[in-house]
Formats: sequence, C-alpha cells, structure tokens
Amino acid sequence: MGNPRVAVIGGSGVYEQSFMDNEQEIKVETRFGAAILKKGQYRGRTVFFMARHGGGHTLPPHLINYRANIAALKKLNVDAVIATAAVGSLHRQVTPGSRVIIDQFIDFTKQRPLTFYEGEEGFVVHTDFSEPYCPEVRAAVIKAGLSLGQNIIDGGCYLCTEGPRFETPAEIKMFMNWGVDVVGMTNVPEVTLAREAGLCYATIALPTNYAAGVSELPLTQDEVLKAMEKDSPELEKLIAATVAAINPGFYCLCREGGNNYPKEQ
Repeated sequence: MGNPRVAVIGGSGVYEQSFMDNEQEIKVETRFGAAILKKGQYRGRTVFFMARHGGGHTLPPHLINYRANIAALKKLNVDAVIATAAVGSLHRQVTPGSRVIIDQFIDFTKQRPLTFYEGEEGFVVHTDFSEPYCPEVRAAVIKAGLSLGQNIIDGGCYLCTEGPRFETPAEIKMFMNWGVDVVGMTNVPEVTLAREAGLCYATIALPTNYAAGVSELPLTQDEVLKAMEKDSPELEKLIAATVAAINPGFYCLCREGGNNYPKEQ
C-alpha cells in the first residue's frame, strides 16, 4: 500500500472539510442503499468525506444507514477512517472542548441493524472486539493533536444510546457505575461494521456539554451544534494533521476482521 486512502465521517456540526483539494461529490451504490460522499486530495492522499447525518443534519441517529455508509467506504478501498462524534461528558475532568480518543465502547442501542452478517445460507460470523478501535489510526490522531497543542485525552469508554432523546440522570448515574466516560448516539453500529469490513477506524469523541445530572442545566441540541460550530476550525486542523500523520503502508489486525466480508457489495 502506498499513500493510504482516508475517509472522514463527520458527526453533528461537521458537514465539510475545507482542507480537501479538487473536491467532487460522488454517489456509491451498495446492496444496503446509496451513500453520498465528497472526494478530494490532501498532500497527495485521496480523502473522502461523509456527513453522517446528511447535508443539513437531516438524519436522526437511529435512522442513519450505517451499513450503506461503511459498505461504500469498503467499496472505495478506504484504508483508514477518522470519525467524529459529539458527546456528553460524564466527568467534570473531561471538559467540553477536549478530544477523547476513545478505546472502548458499550452498546446501549435497541433497534438498529448491527451487522453485515445475518446468517445468510447458514454462514455465521463472530468478530473479535478485544481492541475495538484501530491502534494505528488512534496513534495518528494523538500524535497530530499533541503536535497542535490540543487537549487530547488518550483513551475513554463511549456508551452509545439509541436516541434521539438525551439520556436521563438515572441512566447517566448507571453509566457512571459502568465506567463510562462519554455518551453519544452514533458510534454503534458504525464501529462494529467498520471492523467487520476490515477498515482501520478510530473516533474522536468531542464533549460539547456535561450529561444530564452532571450538568445543572437542561440539555439542548442547539447547545451541541453551537459548541461544534465554535470548535470547527481547530477540529479541522486536527483532522487534516491526522490524515497527514497516518503512516504509508501501515498494517494492523483490524484488516483481519474483514476476512469474511463479501468481495462484491
């Protein structure tokens, strides 16, 4: 592998990446539906950008077509995926404006398609998740963030709820007892599908507020979007630096997770 092909999946408030050159919109058809992306270049590397919630934030978290999105990235022969996710913090020391490079997750979703493998023709696949996020891509994010002087937190547990409502204080109290650091609505099944497809995937969790019961104020979507808008320039610097920091020719065990992924989608 020469220069890696990198995809950026933008969460709430992340709808473009201005560092991409020669940008063009593309549509990729998969057996799960179509995905719309932007394709461009950065420092000689091919970069794809996908707005997870669609243009203008039109898709709620429980209705995103995660399988089509990841299948499209697989079809485009993407090597590394950098995802962003706006989250609520469960701990005062995990401050809004920091970047938590999560290394574990807990799935608290209830009704989403979770896998590419539905037992077709009696074929059952159980994928290992001992290390859910790619160590190579995580290392690139951390290296890039530290070089920029950003507030990088190496490691953390993300709990994914179904949404689109925010969590109750009672739920947050329970999640704290489980060792959760941040809570959001989109990282699952995206992370699990990426591993099933053999993609090297990491998430930058972006605390925009404190969770219910930690915060003394009611939570609002406007609060999240305003925080992301304010942080957008610095976040874009981090993503661009991460794209440049990913080692050419890197290899890790994430690829093994896609050994059973069908060659034709």
